[in-house]
Amino acid sequence: MNTTENRRGRWLLFGSLQGYQRNWIRPDVIAGLTVWAVLVPEALAYATIAGVPPVVGLYAAIPSLILYAAVGSSRHLVVGPMSATAALSAAIIAPLAGADGGKYIALSAVLAIATGIVGLLAGLIRLGFIASFISEPVLKGFIVGLALTIIIGQVPKLFGVEKSEGNFFEQAWGVLRHLGDTDWRTLTVGLLSLAVVLGLKRWFPLVPGSLLAVLLGIAAVAAFGLDDKGVEIVGHIDSGLPSIGLPGGVGFDDYVDLLGPAVGVLLIGFAEGLGAAKTYAVKAGYEVDANRELMGMGAANLGSGLTSGMVVNGSLSKTAVNGGAGAKTQVSGLVVAALTVITLLVLTGLFENLPEATLAAVVIAAVIELVDVSALKRLYGVWTERLGSIYGPAARADFAGAVAAMMGVLLFDTLPGLVIGIGVSMLLLLYRSSRPHVAALAKEGSLWVDAERHPDIATRPDVVVVRVEAGLYFANADHVKESIEALCTEETRTVVLDAETSPFVDVSAAEMLMQLRDTLGRKGIELRVARDIGQFRDTLKRAAPSGRRLGVYPTVAEALADQGSGI
Repeated sequence: MNTTENRRGRWLLFGSLQGYQRNWIRPDVIAGLTVWAVLVPEALAYATIAGVPPVVGLYAAIPSLILYAAVGSSRHLVVGPMSATAALSAAIIAPLAGADGGKYIALSAVLAIATGIVGLLAGLIRLGFIASFISEPVLKGFIVGLALTIIIGQVPKLFGVEKSEGNFFEQAWGVLRHLGDTDWRTLTVGLLSLAVVLGLKRWFPLVPGSLLAVLLGIAAVAAFGLDDKGVEIVGHIDSGLPSIGLPGGVGFDDYVDLLGPAVGVLLIGFAEGLGAAKTYAVKAGYEVDANRELMGMGAANLGSGLTSGMVVNGSLSKTAVNGGAGAKTQVSGLVVAALTVITLLVLTGLFENLPEATLAAVVIAAVIELVDVSALKRLYGVWTERLGSIYGPAARADFAGAVAAMMGVLLFDTLPGLVIGIGVSMLLLLYRSSRPHVAALAKEGSLWVDAERHPDIATRPDVVVVRVEAGLYFANADHVKESIEALCTEETRTVVLDAETSPFVDVSAAEMLMQLRDTLGRKGIELRVARDIGQFRDTLKRAAPSGRRLGVYPTVAEALADQGSGI
């Protein structure tokens, strides 16, 4: 399928199946079986993170897989319950539902419906570009904080101790205080389950470790009667398909109240899903559409909410399983949906004896890979190395943003952490654009290069050639002026601004250049501009009054060699 056909096909229902080939059926079916083996235990586990009965995770998976395949643009993305959005759901719903379990389940479905509505509207009005406003470092920090919060929330189940409320640190202290109450049978089951999942993922990645651990845990309960010896099990799981329709026991006001939080849920779910979709689109040589992805996420959540489910999003881990198993199209997702229907009809009784410790181990194993300490180390290392001395403020901002988002989650819980992360992203955007790198240049052959990167190249003491690696506008004008002034010494007689890397200048920045020329002129230094292009040149001409125009030259060499003249 060529690019034009692919672009057109994305806007059809089941557009990712356009041009389907018969020889794709086998790999799609095999991939579907593989993903199902991972999805079932993880869906049960993620439902517990959201605070709803485990079966709700299966209710959510079926419509989300089908509707995403119908509306989304990725051939590989697997949509279903996920840890990040499940934790967000719990943080949002718990204060609203209180101790009313029935209302809690209903509001979880309402949140999915609200998220679906927001996603569909956002896709229709083409807001896919919004994902670009959460920086990768901030998203990384948020995900690390969220993963740590999820893990500490599952540790009490692993040890068979009472869970404490509060933020990450309060829960961690609660675990330490109750270590003396550890149930050794529960801990043994949990640790062995964790070893099975992590060991198979490490040495036999094609084996569905989560499913195997679940089956072994169920077998252990049946063989040794562990449920009668203090090991908590999942208990009764309703069999059969969910009812379809709006959740009962809630009013219109509940939908309105959850529209705001739904935006946050959609934003995080969309960011993770789009990242996974793009990763596998690049590998397979096709494109995904951000707006179509918003609509796909919206349709999936709407369908989940209308079938008694919970919030869903694209899964990076299960998409990796799908792609690794050879999936070609969303037929693999439809296979997973069909197998999940069969699970609800005839296999729910099998999972009733599942130990809570095994379920906790599956969750921990699924999210532990999200605790990407190496990524935080790389961000920290960027500005401790030589690169940091050149781009220090921006590099430090990346690391600070990641840490702020992570600590926001750990200290203030998931939803406030999300708000902090988005706020930090916006601040970083403003900070970066207001403090561009102003490089002093040195001549290497016929090229002008960053002198700090090439300290071995000699420069003339009476000349400063500078390059601003950004457009010039009101927010960075003062920083640029101060940086250029700081580069001048008592020996400096000429400053040349190489404007080739500054694609635009606004009136405020043009006025700043006039002021800089006057300031330097009083010190016996002449300011000249070289290689101005397009809008930069036009704005300088229009903004500078007659008699105050800068000397402008086609090349840096001519600016240094000639006295020049005004524009």
